[in-house]
Amino acid sequence: MKKRLTHIAPLKCGLTLAALYALIAVVILPFFLIAGCIGSLAGGRSGLPALLFGIGAIFLPVLYGVLGFIFGVISAFIYNLVAQWTGGIELTLEDAAPQSVPPPLPTA
Repeated sequence: MKKRLTHIAPLKCGLTLAALYALIAVVILPFFLIAGCIGSLAGGRSGLPALLFGIGAIFLPVLYGVLGFIFGVISAFIYNLVAQWTGGIELTLEDAAPQSVPPPLPTA
């Protein structure tokens, strides 16, 4: 069955991407913290810039979330304009096979 995506709600897209980007940032946050700690220990005269980089990485999920929201709204708005000209993205969808439910376990 063919379906056509002709509109994306900008705020819903922005909120979804904000949450997605913030979760991605939470996953990569430990790597930034480790890099900041290693850089502060290995720094020549002063490891302060590297230490500040590591501490500043704590704000990474917030920054990614805000940027995800902003660019999600902009992307959805632009997509909606382009979809008016081109008709949108055409998708082919299939119904999923029904999941078989295992029989209940016998009770003693």
